[in-house]
Amino acid sequence: MASSRTSAGRRGRAPTTHETRGKSAPKVRARIPRSGNSATVATPRARASRSDAAHKAMRVLILNNAWPAGFQATEQEIADHLKMSRTPVREAMMKLQQEELVRVVPRHGLRVLPVSADDMREIYEVLTSLEATAAGLAAQRSLSTQDLAPLVSATASMERALLAGDLDAWACADEDFHKALLALCGNRKLEAVVLNFMDRVHRARMVTLRMRAIPTASTEEHSALVDAIRRGDPEAAHNVHRSHRQRAGRELLALLARVGLNQI
Repeated sequence: MASSRTSAGRRGRAPTTHETRGKSAPKVRARIPRSGNSATVATPRARASRSDAAHKAMRVLILNNAWPAGFQATEQEIADHLKMSRTPVREAMMKLQQEELVRVVPRHGLRVLPVSADDMREIYEVLTSLEATAAGLAAQRSLSTQDLAPLVSATASMERALLAGDLDAWACADEDFHKALLALCGNRKLEAVVLNFMDRVHRARMVTLRMRAIPTASTEEHSALVDAIRRGDPEAAHNVHRSHRQRAGRELLALLARVGLNQI
């Protein structure tokens, strides 16, 4: 009976130190996954994958001008938009800052940086030099008809897009051509550097795409480049592509000046 009263008396109050002495404390289960389960605690590889995904998504938004120059957003706003946690977003923001696409402002998130006309001039100087080198390298490699198929296909797509009056499709095919050329040069480091600068040009090209004359010259120059590579003529390939990039750069800079766009 005494035992029953003691139990009843304990109800509704915290146990005393004397009453808990000798008893183990309640266990709190740490949320650590068993081997092979990364649903709760992210492995370094999973964390890097999420960071890469955030970086790619944010980069596309910037390069396609969905986030134009001057756009600002907090870390939390971006995380909510991408449906991600803040950690991969923060890591992606720092990488974008290294690429000079944004400025990270402590406690205020990021601000998208503009691309100035001077930036475009410098970028085109880099592209003219390195892509011409890539063209010459490709011509030295004795590439087969199958190897050259992506260049031929992209050029044909550009021609079809112009006939259809589809400038967006033309721009996509034009980028495919340049990326295929870089892939064929055999120099991965050169390819990586040029692709980074090509992305920067993409912003300006998409803004000015419908301000320019119909780009028939680009298609013709691409065909001439394919012929030079097919013949195995590095000097001709280098010169054709150098002239192509120089002309494109001059036209873009002249257009920016004419319409008063000092930055994009």
